[in-house]
Amino acid sequence: MVYKYVCLIMKIAEQNAVEFQRKLETWYSAFRRRLPWRETKDPYKIWISEIMLQQTTVQTVIPYYNDWMEQFPDMLTLSKVPLQKVLKAWQGLGYYPRAKNLHQASKIIMTDFNGHIPQNYDDLKNLPGFGPYTTAAVLSIAFDLPYLTIDANIRRILMRLLKWPRKASSSIDKKLHHFFSPLLPRRNMGILNQALMELGSLVCRPKNPLCLLCPVLDFCEAYKAGEQEVIPIPEKRSYKKIQAVIGIIEKNGKFLIQKRPSTGLLADLWEFPGGKLEKGEPAEQALKREIQEEMGIEINEARFLTKVQHSYTQFQVTLHAFSCSLNTDPVLDKNRHRWLSLKGMRQFPFPSGSAKVIKFLENKRESNRK
Repeated sequence: MVYKYVCLIMKIAEQNAVEFQRKLETWYSAFRRRLPWRETKDPYKIWISEIMLQQTTVQTVIPYYNDWMEQFPDMLTLSKVPLQKVLKAWQGLGYYPRAKNLHQASKIIMTDFNGHIPQNYDDLKNLPGFGPYTTAAVLSIAFDLPYLTIDANIRRILMRLLKWPRKASSSIDKKLHHFFSPLLPRRNMGILNQALMELGSLVCRPKNPLCLLCPVLDFCEAYKAGEQEVIPIPEKRSYKKIQAVIGIIEKNGKFLIQKRPSTGLLADLWEFPGGKLEKGEPAEQALKREIQEEMGIEINEARFLTKVQHSYTQFQVTLHAFSCSLNTDPVLDKNRHRWLSLKGMRQFPFPSGSAKVIKFLENKRESNRK
């Protein structure tokens, strides 16, 4: 099987490699989307965009990218700001370790590389957050070095070109790179990588690919066999469903929030106090138990406010929010707890589920003023 793929690619490489590149780059020049990170060769800006685009759609990223560049326009600025400000700027993009790695890597780059992203593959790959994809993307796009990037879009394209019927996984990337190395140009590697990424986003889509619009259709073995829509083999995504309860504790117009641990899911973000419901446990009872366990205080009254849902990586969480009053004032750890107004909360990073609750509270307050 592997021998068959190698022979196929070698045939393409010998006869049509230049034509493959020309058709792809011509299509990209004509149809590429005008995106802010494509209007620069600044390695810092390219790096930020590549991290933001991981597991996130382009349309979602654009406003985040623009806001980020206003707040942290260069490596020095990013390296000097507090982590909480970075996490706040990242709020809503998910996968928060990406933001922490950006912050940490910027400090190392300032200290060890005089503020310049290194052009050596091993130096770059050893920085926080630089896996094989990000390293290849930054080196090829920013510095035009000959590294093929393989993300989900490019992996799907390559598998269809080869007619390789299996589930898509990063475990096959080394083989894909080996098969396609004869097609890689010595120059304009960044353009080729971006053209493949764009082709995967706009044409060679996971479902309902627009094959007749593909500039390299003649090279696609899956299309010739009529199997393009079943390659890669679809993989069902499942979420672990979690029911949680949170207490909205208000005092003199301010609300009690707490900071999550610095490790684990949603590390270093802020949230309302609460926790998971035990199986079969009523939400109000769970809230009283969680507040007692976390803060050693008792709830006097709890009134249901709202319910929101959000997905985090492999979890789908339903948050049940209750307005609470307390029997006694809690003794707080100033490093982990804060009393904040709704306006003050805008300066703190929250998980998306908590942010939805904050938005509910803002709308409720605005409605009461009318």
